[in-house]
Amino acid sequence: MTDLSQRLRSEAASLDQQDPLKHILNDFLLPEDCIYLDGNSLGPLPKAAKTRAKTVVEQQWGDDLISSWNKHQWIDLPAQVGAKIAPLLGAEASQVIACDSISVNLTKVLCAALHKCDKSLVLSQSDNFPTDLYMVQGLSDLLGKSKCELVCIDEDEILSSIDKYAEQAAVLMLTHVNFRSGRILDMAAITEAAHRHDILVIWDLAHSAGALELDLNGCNVDYAVGCTYKYLNGGPGAPAFVYAAKRHLNDIRQPLSGWMGHKKPFEFTQKYEAGQGVRAFLAGTPQIISMSVLDASLDIFNGLSAQQIREKSVSLLGFFEACFDALFLPNDGFICITPSEPCQRGSQLAYSHPDAYAICQALIDKKVIADFRAPNILRLGFSPLFLRHQDMLEAALRLKVVMENKLYLNSEYQVKHAVT
Repeated sequence: MTDLSQRLRSEAASLDQQDPLKHILNDFLLPEDCIYLDGNSLGPLPKAAKTRAKTVVEQQWGDDLISSWNKHQWIDLPAQVGAKIAPLLGAEASQVIACDSISVNLTKVLCAALHKCDKSLVLSQSDNFPTDLYMVQGLSDLLGKSKCELVCIDEDEILSSIDKYAEQAAVLMLTHVNFRSGRILDMAAITEAAHRHDILVIWDLAHSAGALELDLNGCNVDYAVGCTYKYLNGGPGAPAFVYAAKRHLNDIRQPLSGWMGHKKPFEFTQKYEAGQGVRAFLAGTPQIISMSVLDASLDIFNGLSAQQIREKSVSLLGFFEACFDALFLPNDGFICITPSEPCQRGSQLAYSHPDAYAICQALIDKKVIADFRAPNILRLGFSPLFLRHQDMLEAALRLKVVMENKLYLNSEYQVKHAVT
């Protein structure tokens, strides 16, 4: 094992030396000796974000008070942040706005899409992230099935289901990277297939933005939503974003017609007139503190290409798998449910195991932070911006200690916490 470890350490050091993103490793604040494999749930704190938070609270809010809306351009933050996210999506600045949460934004784009046609069926994958399905169910309860009806389809049958429901389907709503398995759907092929039947397509990019190469315009996507607290490192509860294709920008009809989405919000007229373009997706007052923090976090992506980020992600996953296999961890009952081909998976690996929850808790005590997804999945996220190949080896070694010594059987690791 010593010779094996030395060989793997040498390989890791070589890969890290060649890493084109190594100059930003120190831009994040992480606990000492912590290997953070949960950036796909909550990204760590960028140093610039901590500085911005202090500035916004103490100087802008503290000293300049309400004048900060003009003095520090608070009013422009949703568009400014959207413009920074846009290049990561393969979009133009005018197509993306930051606001609210994925759930709220999904409701907006669903209504905008349903408004454009006389059909009511919304197709979505059965294993979609539950909140996406809940939002459709909520709309259906509110409007009635004649206006909005959810039909769930198997992930392996999306293309055939598009043909099957071609006459009834109005919208196809999918998550690009499956939150459990990490499987990537073929955005271009699926969108094209749906458009052949005049079905509008909404993509949830929660596990894609900031980790994968995306080309929403090139794929002719209609609408997309995404969060910013995962790979974009915006912080807990950070504002989400909305994307709309250029062809839809002059006809956005969504029900949350709040004052910030008004064409002239400070004229305080009684009649609502939607703002131009993607600004029509705005509703209430923007979350200035969290959006300012997000704005600073996004500056880390300056000068980075999506291709560089994706290539490092693929390298990290591949090296972790090599370490995992070299340490004979598959013999401990793990079954990888993530596709083996790099082009078919996002920036995570998911392993099913009967004791996945307890293993995850034991790992956390070893300062390897992963997460658990019901019913039996240990999920490891690989954020390219702050992880090294050396971290991959060390995480595998610590997992080996947990399994060899059966630490996960300890009673303290059997108790389920409220958040998993």
